[in-house]
Amino acid sequence: QVQLVESGGGLVHAGDSLTLSCRVSGFASPNYATGWFRQAPGKEERDWVATIGDSNDNTNYPDFAKGRFAAARDSAKNLVTLRIYSLTPEDTGTYYCAAVEITPGWPVVSLYWAGQFDLWGQGTQVTVSF
Repeated sequence: QVQLVESGGGLVHAGDSLTLSCRVSGFASPNYATGWFRQAPGKEERDWVATIGDSNDNTNYPDFAKGRFAAARDSAKNLVTLRIYSLTPEDTGTYYCAAVEITPGWPVVSLYWAGQFDLWGQGTQVTVSF
């Protein structure tokens, strides 16, 4: 069965950078897209922050994340990462990775809402202090 396990969260200071990891296991092939979402404290919905397809040049970000969030994947290690630069307290929340199978090379510009992803990790908490 497919499993996604996030790690790398913690307590950081504003202005710091942080790399979150999502270890993916169980897919029969590397043809899957991974989305990153975050859930702020007190909010029910999970906000999309990045999607990466089956290659590192196949990514998509919402406007607020462009230039400050960077997703990457190492298929050999079954690892997807999210690097966040210049953290602010507004970045505080639980970060989730999610995956969905795609056809090879499928552009991820159309993958950006939580309902499109059917496999989720348990989340990792990021807290940014002043």
